[in-house]
Amino acid sequence: MKILTTVKKVVDVELNMHVKDGAIVEDGLQYVINAWDENAVEASVQLKENNKAETTLVSVGGGDNTDIIRKCYAMGIENGIHIDDPALDKADSSVFAKVLQKVYENGAYDLVITGKQAQDTDSGQTGIMLAEYLGVPCVSNVIAIEVADEQHIKVSRLGDAGTEIVELELPAVVTVSDSINEPRLPQMRGIMMAKKKKIKKMDLAALGTSYDDLGGTGLKSEVIEFMASKTREAGQKFEGDPAEITAQVVGLLANEAKVF
Repeated sequence: MKILTTVKKVVDVELNMHVKDGAIVEDGLQYVINAWDENAVEASVQLKENNKAETTLVSVGGGDNTDIIRKCYAMGIENGIHIDDPALDKADSSVFAKVLQKVYENGAYDLVITGKQAQDTDSGQTGIMLAEYLGVPCVSNVIAIEVADEQHIKVSRLGDAGTEIVELELPAVVTVSDSINEPRLPQMRGIMMAKKKKIKKMDLAALGTSYDDLGGTGLKSEVIEFMASKTREAGQKFEGDPAEITAQVVGLLANEAKVF
């Protein structure tokens, strides 16, 4: 089984972010592997260890994406592809899905594993769009993957009414939930070996396509501006007699909050 895993580089949302003139201030930002994609990497490595699958990772972005790929190498991924093309700076989910389609077609993979969503946009569209463009079955929000035989996998997904079990004929695409596993911490030996491994770097021309061919001139979605979320106002603290406090709170709820 040949597995293609997708990884996105995202801003570390644990850090404070600032917005100015409708854009995110880049100074001081740090980037990490998208959390759900890290679960996808772990799922792929487990399939490699338990079912002798061949694992390949693809990441789209600038030069510092190589650090992301090397971390995935340290986790156990075997091969890495870095798609670096400045034309993709403003690409949307559809364009990224078509880029991945080209990568898939060049590699003849059996299974594509992506994270359910990205922690920067929370869009959750790219993996599902990829399956549509490829014309293969897709299951989202997956929490377990089991190899049934060479042509089939069985997956469990979190559905609206509970856990659903679906059997898929390969090739297929699955998008995984963060409930599927606990990503491993790379060991020192893996980190040192990852530094020496080659990364296959490609641009759109090397993929045999162009930004126009991918639909870049007619984006289906576009970020217009970023807006900082409103800060929560400080609460009020009441001290004193319980009866008096109750009267004060009720008065504020009725006159200021207008909940009564």
